[in-house]
Amino acid sequence: MTKAIRISSVGGPEVMEYVEVDLPAPGPGEALIRQHACGLNYIDVYFRMGTYPQQLPAGLGMEGAGVVEAVGAGVTHIRPGDRVAYAGRPPGAYAEARVLPADVLVKLPEAISFETAAAMMLQGLTVQYLFRRTFRLQGGETILFHAAAGGVGLIACQWARALGVTMIGTVGSDEKAELAKAHGCVHTINYNKENFVERVKEITGGKGVPVVYDSIGKDTFTGSLDCLAPLGMLVSFGGASGPVPPFSLNELASRGSLFVTRPSLFNYIAKRDDLETMAAELFGMVESGKIKIGINQRYALKDVAQAHRDLESRKTTGSTILLP
Repeated sequence: MTKAIRISSVGGPEVMEYVEVDLPAPGPGEALIRQHACGLNYIDVYFRMGTYPQQLPAGLGMEGAGVVEAVGAGVTHIRPGDRVAYAGRPPGAYAEARVLPADVLVKLPEAISFETAAAMMLQGLTVQYLFRRTFRLQGGETILFHAAAGGVGLIACQWARALGVTMIGTVGSDEKAELAKAHGCVHTINYNKENFVERVKEITGGKGVPVVYDSIGKDTFTGSLDCLAPLGMLVSFGGASGPVPPFSLNELASRGSLFVTRPSLFNYIAKRDDLETMAAELFGMVESGKIKIGINQRYALKDVAQAHRDLESRKTTGSTILLP
């Protein structure tokens, strides 16, 4: 038996229960890990609310870090005693220990702590694919990134700086603006005080940007399109304000033959070779000091409901972890 968070219905933070669950031996292709920390991400809210459906009862949480205790038949890339980290399905990271598919696990360098790994795997791999694969930044570009003071945003600020990219970031307060700037964001826009479309046009001399990275969704979608230069790309990778409503493709043509994509990390890491390559680049950026992972909130696993409330009310900044 082990302690874990389970939901038997979808809804608000109160549906999460801290319970004892059976811990089976790992089957073929699986591994049992004892978790030292697990990450908190907005995708967890989507699963909790039923936006992303799953069979109930179910676990929550998409990333964690710990030590391998046992492996099933056919698992060769890790062994008991290895330090590992992961970001991936199936949900269930909110637990003291868990059995999961071994192919989502990567070995963790000694220089990176369990807490740092749990705080960065999903968010860091997200920035990796956004900047290096979905719209590959070469350096010299000016980009717009929404929610620049969030967990993904602060990693993006630092990665953009390392690449020589000028990042414009939207934030919800002056305090968050200072935080984003301290991490490498060149221009910040407080969307509660300023019109972000007008400011982007002002910053870029009316040209717009070649790419917008938008995790907000409904509230920012049209404005994000309006910030793009002709032939630009809107990368819509989340919907914190709600899903983007249906729109006419003519909206893209009328604004200059724009592109829109709705990527998911899990497609990018579906192949083992891709996961290894992406994780290696992320680990290298952290080990070099170019990216520092700011864990600004820590909660006991049993207090996960409060963690979700704080996340949804945008009280959190940087990364948040849960400690079993």
